[in-house]
Amino acid sequence: MAQPVSSPPQGDKVREVVNERVSAARAEDGEKLTIEWRGAPSHRYVIAMPTELLYYNPDTHRIRAQRSLDPVRDAKLRTDPWGEEGQSYLDFLLKTQPSSPGKIDPEFEALRDSLDDFGQQQPGLITPDGILVNGNTRCSALRELGKPHIRVAVLPEDTTRADVSAVELALQLRRENKRDYSYINQLIAIEEQLAHGRRPDEVAREFHIRTKTLEQDRWVYALIQEAITRSDTGEGEKLRLVDFEDHQEKLRELYRGYTAEAATNRDAAEALKESRLALIMLGFSKTDVRLAKSDFFEKYLEQKLPTVAAPSGPSVPTSVSIPGLTVAVADEAAAVKQSREVTDKVLRARSATRPGTKAAAAKQDQSAVLIQALRGSADNALGLAGRDERLRQRKVAAADRLSDASDAIGLASADVAQALATKSIDEDSIDEALISLRSALLTLARQVERAVSDPGEGISWLASLDQGSA
Repeated sequence: MAQPVSSPPQGDKVREVVNERVSAARAEDGEKLTIEWRGAPSHRYVIAMPTELLYYNPDTHRIRAQRSLDPVRDAKLRTDPWGEEGQSYLDFLLKTQPSSPGKIDPEFEALRDSLDDFGQQQPGLITPDGILVNGNTRCSALRELGKPHIRVAVLPEDTTRADVSAVELALQLRRENKRDYSYINQLIAIEEQLAHGRRPDEVAREFHIRTKTLEQDRWVYALIQEAITRSDTGEGEKLRLVDFEDHQEKLRELYRGYTAEAATNRDAAEALKESRLALIMLGFSKTDVRLAKSDFFEKYLEQKLPTVAAPSGPSVPTSVSIPGLTVAVADEAAAVKQSREVTDKVLRARSATRPGTKAAAAKQDQSAVLIQALRGSADNALGLAGRDERLRQRKVAAADRLSDASDAIGLASADVAQALATKSIDEDSIDEALISLRSALLTLARQVERAVSDPGEGISWLASLDQGSA
């Protein structure tokens, strides 16, 4: 059975005002808002309601991740969602910047200024007893401006919590909406919709993303949840969803790198994941994180780690026994285990130094020193990895260009054949182009002869062109 929406303390009083104003709007055949209601369009009358009578929705997806910013205030919000403290916390979160909690969101300021200059353009939406389903941020901005009323449509009397969630998402995800959900809040909303039994392709369509992007974002969300669990210091401190808000593109790139490696080597994929996750949490840029391949820890970072951050176990292979069999199979690569151990240290140190942490001062200082040491070591390792990557690119650049030239000559052969078939060949132009090609090949042959000490078949053929021209 669908769970009904709990009614606020003044719900009955609000309902009387709502019913009175909806009746007046119906009599005047006033403005309506069309919403998707249980699979079909529904046209709801719009009324003006006093902002002071309405309640922010504690379940709104807009600030779901940000609620963990202050566990004490969030606990009070959970126990008394309609009380002054809980509603005040929601008002604060609606104004704050998702990636930098505590700072006023520029998008909120832009919305507030627009309301001040041009008035409310789109109506919000409330339950019959005054809970804001859509328009929470607008109500907060109007209150800040001292505007006494907000235009809202009203949901039917039998509205359930599932209805509220579905309608909110449908309205917030309309393309004309100017203030999008933050990345983490969208991930939460996607998981909730799937938990309600909706098909992935249906959810992806509703969020205006491809199914592949949905799969990617679900993997990222699972990784974030795993990282939060691993960040637990054992003293009540751990990372929060909001601590990952700024890392959307880096986490998506991590997914792409992981899946590419996992197709052929699971251990390599895990090694890449651990190295990149550590670099992300150490605050490195996307271009730096991109340098961490599957061998980054073993080849560059391990030997540069400070003693305080070094993994505890030696880098030796291990095996595990399978019950019922007389053989043992290789366990996860030792380098992966060591890399994960270092990443765990990074996550726990970040947890103890994050904004608003309640960790003891000594723990904060110790963790800050660890992060600084790890960042210095990682910076040195990235310098080596970047140098090797540039060298690798130079090594393959010549071969890549020759491959492109071969493809171009193949296309030219097809063009010549077509020109001959249609008797439209320009012999003089072709002759001039071939002379230029011969000159380029001779120059290439001389360069290759000087560079290669043990020529293969292709290089020997190229050298014979130079010898033939002598």
